[in-house]
Amino acid sequence: MNRPLSSALLISNVVAATCLSAQSRPDTSTQSYMVAGIQVIHRRAALNDIVAANVYLLGGSRQLTFANAGIEPLLLAVSERGTAHYTREQLRRQLARSGSTIVIDTDRDWSMLGLRTTRQAFLETWTGFADRIVAPRLDTADVRIEREDAVSALAQRRDSPDDWTEHLADSVAFAGHPYGIDPVGNDRSVAGLTAAALKSYHRDQFVKSRMLVVVVGDVERPIVDSLVAATLGALPAGTYRWTLPDTLPRRAATVYREQRALPTNYLIGYAPGPKAGDPDYDAMRVACAILSGQLFAVVRSRQSLTYAVNAPFEERAASAVGLYVTTNDPIAAVTAMRNEIRALQEEAIDGRSLAPLIQQFITEYFLDNETMAAQANFLARAQLYYGDWRRGNAFSASLRAVTPADIQRVMKRYFRDLNFAYVGDATKLPDSAIRF
Repeated sequence: MNRPLSSALLISNVVAATCLSAQSRPDTSTQSYMVAGIQVIHRRAALNDIVAANVYLLGGSRQLTFANAGIEPLLLAVSERGTAHYTREQLRRQLARSGSTIVIDTDRDWSMLGLRTTRQAFLETWTGFADRIVAPRLDTADVRIEREDAVSALAQRRDSPDDWTEHLADSVAFAGHPYGIDPVGNDRSVAGLTAAALKSYHRDQFVKSRMLVVVVGDVERPIVDSLVAATLGALPAGTYRWTLPDTLPRRAATVYREQRALPTNYLIGYAPGPKAGDPDYDAMRVACAILSGQLFAVVRSRQSLTYAVNAPFEERAASAVGLYVTTNDPIAAVTAMRNEIRALQEEAIDGRSLAPLIQQFITEYFLDNETMAAQANFLARAQLYYGDWRRGNAFSASLRAVTPADIQRVMKRYFRDLNFAYVGDATKLPDSAIRF
């Protein structure tokens, strides 16, 4: 007997889980080329005047040690305080005149500095934006101010049980893997970072071979070429080469408990998932979405054991699959979650409902995820995870190819040996409860 699916829950969770676009027509607006030794992916999108330009520093956690974790976001934050050619006030006025913004995003696979501006202001804002990467001043006083702010923010993570449990879960599940180093660092590692350390890191690590530039907007190629060559092109070449990381180590199920008196208890666990490019990658993405829908229907709606439960799919070069729940009755909640996992492992889902759900996802994804910034991230992930940005255009076909047998196979293969972090009443979660 085939198992029915919850359509609304599946769609909402697939949309939340994925970051790749689903192009179905040939892409004639995107080019990839080299400028002064830097790979540029340029999508000429004339939908509006918005331009998103991202500079990715590749490697993420693999470039770091536990001692200097947090150095890249700190360096990028300090760069806002002045560069070789711009004061802090000049950088701010440059953005304010056009309502432009600069964002910093730190990931296990890269750090990213992004410019959000208009076509009319792109030339002016790019110069200050790029100078933050090429020639940050990194004065001792500026480093001290930003470091203190960063240390304070990192120390406050403990104030949010959700955030703290997530941090602990990453540390437990990814121990022994580069992803076990949090690229934002912790209050101790960031507190030890000096201006001299940032300058040395910038000299050695801010090199063209580590960079991927993605520009999405109504900007002509000659403009992109000239701006990249005149700014980022001045950096040293370096010898970095992007490769996919190894998969996560698989270990016996464990749970790390932190005793805290809280209104509810928080539990997050992860297990190794497929590597990017593996045929199981998209099947596992869909499987996690299906499981999330079933957990919501059963653990929250039917049994009222939680107000928040899901099965996250960590979309990284080396993925991870997981479980998350906050509950007053951890044993009952985990038991219900285990039952839903086993049901998907032992019983094929209803194939007649799967295809229309995936098609609905594709439609909703186009409606909700076509901002310039989202397209830039899609192109970067496709290039890095699959070796060619064009591979992203086949994403919808890959989703449609997922079958009930694929779901059952990946659930059996990957949803086992989860390593958990638990924050709350430690007496409520014995070791026996977390074995799947």
